Amino acid sequence: MRAMNNKTKALRYLGGISGQGVVTQNGKTVAEANFDIDGYFRAAVGVTGCGEIQAPAEVLKGLFGRTDLQLLTDRGFVLDLTFSDSTLAPAADVAHVDVTGQLPTSLADWRH
Repeated sequence: MRAMNNKTKALRYLGGISGQGVVTQNGKTVAEANFDIDGYFRAAVGVTGCGEIQAPAEVLKGLFGRTDLQLLTDRGFVLDLTFSDSTLAPAADVAHVDVTGQLPTSLADWRH
């Protein structure tokens, strides 16, 4: 059980960020999107996140599975997006994403 406690301490929840942004693909604007992301800190990798982006269903369908996507947030952060799920419902306007990139590093930037 001791090893489990060490693993738990290694991952620290920072809080959440949410707002609006622009999804880009290879530097080209694709669509506006809303986002809601939870952030975590792990010493070995730094700050990472996961959460949801919301955009029109036809936009998400066209982006789903791509690995060259970024979200430019309304607060100036540039986030790298990777879709977490293996499938996307045809009419879905929300998708779960894993997030890396320029996530905030200060606790003050995360809501608790």
